[in-house]
Amino acid sequence: MDQTANYLPYESTGYFTKIVSDYLAQSPLLKPFYQHSPTIEGIADSIKARQAFQTPRSLLVDVLNEQYTGIPQTDKLKVNIQSLADSGTFTITTAHQPNIFTGPLYFIYKIIHAIKLAEELVAQWPQYKFVPVYYMGSEDADLEELGFVNVGGQKLVWETKQTGAVGRMKVDKGLQKIIHAIHGQAGVLPFGNSLHELFSQCYTEGKTIQQATLELVNALFGEFGLLVLIPDNAKLKTAFHSVVVKELTEGFSHKVVAKTIEALGQHYKVQAGGREINLFYLKDDKRERIERNGDGEGYSVHGINLHFSKDEMLKELEQYPERFSANVILRGAFQELVLPNIVFIGGGGELAYWLELKNVFAEIGIPYPVLLLRNSFLLMKETQSTNLAKLGFTEADLFENAFDLLTILVKRESDNQLNLSTELAEAKAYYTKIQQITDKVDTSLSEHTMALEKKALKKLEALEKKILKAERLKYQVQQKQIEKIKQDLFPHNSLQERVDNFSLYYAQYGNDWLQMIYQVSKGLNGGFGIITVASN
Repeated sequence: MDQTANYLPYESTGYFTKIVSDYLAQSPLLKPFYQHSPTIEGIADSIKARQAFQTPRSLLVDVLNEQYTGIPQTDKLKVNIQSLADSGTFTITTAHQPNIFTGPLYFIYKIIHAIKLAEELVAQWPQYKFVPVYYMGSEDADLEELGFVNVGGQKLVWETKQTGAVGRMKVDKGLQKIIHAIHGQAGVLPFGNSLHELFSQCYTEGKTIQQATLELVNALFGEFGLLVLIPDNAKLKTAFHSVVVKELTEGFSHKVVAKTIEALGQHYKVQAGGREINLFYLKDDKRERIERNGDGEGYSVHGINLHFSKDEMLKELEQYPERFSANVILRGAFQELVLPNIVFIGGGGELAYWLELKNVFAEIGIPYPVLLLRNSFLLMKETQSTNLAKLGFTEADLFENAFDLLTILVKRESDNQLNLSTELAEAKAYYTKIQQITDKVDTSLSEHTMALEKKALKKLEALEKKILKAERLKYQVQQKQIEKIKQDLFPHNSLQERVDNFSLYYAQYGNDWLQMIYQVSKGLNGGFGIITVASN
């Protein structure tokens, strides 16, 4: 695939929050809320901190070997799994829920970002090994968020009555209907049948969503050596036992986060506030909050009407560690405990809530990783790029709304005078002169003169808007062209990567599309990438 890629500063797009922009700029306001800077120097510090921590490496290797049983493994993947037993191996991790069929495009982008950074760090420090990991948030129970996919402008929703953790749900006929619906659009494309075969093999009826996601991600990225870790595992959760006990008995994370939120909230909008106990009870098709009873002596899981004394709850934890699931406040701590991780790659929202968690990590003695904003891309066809240039716009202009783009074009192209700035200035001077006259007669007339001026200027400003509106009507062809480009590249006025699925791209280009994203991805010092794909 032939393509070009240009990069814009994230903050110039208008799609990233102040806290993310300030983090990228390493604003002094945020320095207290993270451990290591998102630089090579910061990663070096993160490696030192990780070397001083006893990661349960043998446990991790055992669990990964079990999870990959019966799944095709590339040589690179096999080597990466076994290398995790070595103290000189570190992970580069990104995390995401098991959206059906990978969900939006950024699912793909963040995984490839982890792969690319791991490779760049090997070149930087050849004495170490760096392994990319996709940590699956399979215990998320938000089916409304995870159970749909957008393909070719069509939202395909999984109709199922299953509840609880989405990762534990099973592929049913309702989900397989979506596979056929995708094939209805993709089947005519060069690799459409390959895509259909891939989805059909991974999402077989009765298989759990987390298993299907593992197989799909492995099929797409196994050649890169990417490891997929499913944390919904009793063995892994035994390593988190002491933290869960501390949370149940002390409710420590809420107290720590509350102080951080108070400090962070003085400058930014905070993300996740957490709860008194930041744990869920996970059993079968239920995932419900664990809450402390009013008397402080026991616990309740109201969603399934379960009640435990303190001793009963601790016994439950001892016997069934898999039934305890961390929420957003403690999920990262579990991830960083079981992985020898040095960098966490996440989106803007993820970074915002991770900035609340530094002191939670410190409280339980788990190393806090480098936080890195994931790569973002906008995919554009060569014809779209050409049309954009014909309209006189740059790639940076794409992030303006359609109305403003048309206004810019009209002001640039029109031969008529469209603003009344000179006339407004003259009107202000005129009323200043009148005020000087009235002040000599009676200063009380000054207020009346100011009111007349305000009214007149308001009418002139309204007239200016009408002039521009009337001129816009002469540019309806260009207006439609602008709106078409914006609708195609910013579906639902959102970033393309937050809406579109990868299916049609894969069906058109096959694995070459993944290779293309890999080639343009940068591990560090990237920006918002605009990728123009040459027409076949």
